[in-house]
Amino acid sequence: MTRTNPFQFIQQVRAEVSKVVWPSRREVVLTTVMVFILSTLAAIFFFFVDWAIRTGLDGFLSFAS
Repeated sequence: MTRTNPFQFIQQVRAEVSKVVWPSRREVVLTTVMVFILSTLAAIFFFFVDWAIRTGLDGFLSFAS
């Protein structure tokens, strides 16, 4: 592989960056809101799963002892 000089490298990088399709502000806001909503729902779900497992184990251990 041949080495490129820094000037050519910067030109190539700028050419590649110009090909990137950047999301609009609306898309960024919507996906951010969706991440927060789904994270909250996952946290609530796992809270109840943890609570159910803990309650079941407490009941089982109190019954077994």
